[in-house]
Amino acid sequence: MSQVCQITGKKVMVGNNVSHSKRRTKRRFYPNLFKKKFYVPGEDRWVTLNVSAAGIRTINKIGIVNALKVAKESGLVANI
Repeated sequence: MSQVCQITGKKVMVGNNVSHSKRRTKRRFYPNLFKKKFYVPGEDRWVTLNVSAAGIRTINKIGIVNALKVAKESGLVANI
């Protein structure tokens, strides 16, 4: 499974490790992802999402129904 948040769209970023001598080597910055289940009361079912910590805060702020609607419009969630 790819490491992409299904709510915010955060994904792996690429950068450099910089040593004391300023020598640069490539590295990856991973998003803080969790596999979490959310209850959708309108559909009376549980939905499992791969979400980041920021995605969880977004769901807490606007609600799971609105968050899923926005994610579907932006193409982050397929058939949920």
